[in-house]
Amino acid sequence: MTGARPRYGLAVSALGAIAVVIGVFLPWYGVSFTTNGIATAQHIGDQVAAQYGNAAMQSAIASMHANLSGLAGHEFTSLSAHQALTTMNVVLLILAGLGCAIALLALAGPVAASSDANRLPLAVLGFIAGVCIIFRMVDPPTPEGGFLVLSLREGAWFALLGSIAMILGALWPTRSAAVGATPESSQAIWTQLSGWTPES
Repeated sequence: MTGARPRYGLAVSALGAIAVVIGVFLPWYGVSFTTNGIATAQHIGDQVAAQYGNAAMQSAIASMHANLSGLAGHEFTSLSAHQALTTMNVVLLILAGLGCAIALLALAGPVAASSDANRLPLAVLGFIAGVCIIFRMVDPPTPEGGFLVLSLREGAWFALLGSIAMILGALWPTRSAAVGATPESSQAIWTQLSGWTPES
């Protein structure tokens, strides 16, 4: 029973690392047009219609303006961390992969392999992954030109929860004092508390 509880923490860390990997490929940012982007598109459409279009084309573009105005601030597509973050996604996959490997190898090995030696690297990897994720949540990439704006989606939160699970698994308590207690150790504890021994 002495190795049961440490392995719970390793399992939590492994699941957290897997969640980070999955989160990298989930939507992190919703993409929508800004008011400036809509106005620029309308201006370009007016110029094209004025130079090359006939009355029918100008009328069609004028009717499109009303539809474009309603698109401002409304998400029309999404981007995952794999699509939007060229370097950070690789860093997160490496951190999560290392964390998952450490936890799974310790789980597959003997009880001694699930000792405190694995707790520090798992906690460090989870912490670094969490800092990277929070950074890109607070400071998302900015599309050039100011025509588009990004908003947070569920993938970033899912990856953050995974990094937190990696840390919590590393901090999981090793075992309670009662686990693996023998009759001799129980007798010694009672002797210390009561001051009475069977011989007295």
